[in-house]
Amino acid sequence: MRKITLVVLFSVFGTMLYAQTNQQNTGWFMFLNSTKFNDKWGMHFDLQLRSEDNWDRLRNLLVRPGVTYYINKNSNATVGYLFTQTYLPHLYPVFAPGTTPYEPKFTLTEHRIWQQYIYNHQPWKGAVLSHRFRLEQRFIERQTDNLFSQRFRYFFRLVQPLKKQAGAFEKGMFVALQNEFFLNLQNKDELNGSTFDQNRAYLAVGYRVSKAFDVEAGYLNQAVKGASVNTMNNAVQLALYTRF
Repeated sequence: MRKITLVVLFSVFGTMLYAQTNQQNTGWFMFLNSTKFNDKWGMHFDLQLRSEDNWDRLRNLLVRPGVTYYINKNSNATVGYLFTQTYLPHLYPVFAPGTTPYEPKFTLTEHRIWQQYIYNHQPWKGAVLSHRFRLEQRFIERQTDNLFSQRFRYFFRLVQPLKKQAGAFEKGMFVALQNEFFLNLQNKDELNGSTFDQNRAYLAVGYRVSKAFDVEAGYLNQAVKGASVNTMNNAVQLALYTRF
């Protein structure tokens, strides 16, 4: 899997070098909760807010609930739903290329059904490495039509406490390193014409207040393959994690 990840990363940045790239600076906020009802069942929920370029205004809202089955202490599987809205500026053009005039939409909605599997392990004492494999079925509203597509995502996240712990890590400073790449599996020609969709690399510093609550802040680099213009998004992210 590490070799596959490296190939994808080199492909991403190679593509960025030879294509026109739009630079953006944004702010992201994420709240993520996992709640266990018993040894086998639980709930997933996350809420995300993302700004427009140069932090001008809110661009994206994401709400993602799910039901989790705990296979064992190291792995779990979740099925869920996502509602997301994109808020467009009112300067959006009223003419679609090659079509007749139309009334533009300033809010676009996407619904997703998603399935994921997470495996956690310790690569060395004190650190925790998580691997997440996610499949999405996307119902995308666009300016002139709607589109169904499927997408695959692979994510890894490494959390390393900055001080040695006698037992489980329950309090203190930590660093987090993660990366996620996205692959279009269906109707890619209607999206960006490529199997590769985007890559997100992230580095953060956080503080574990208790075994149930983390707060962290970091830098996220999002490289997005567009149909004609790519996007390199530099995002400052604030994240809150709760576990019950």
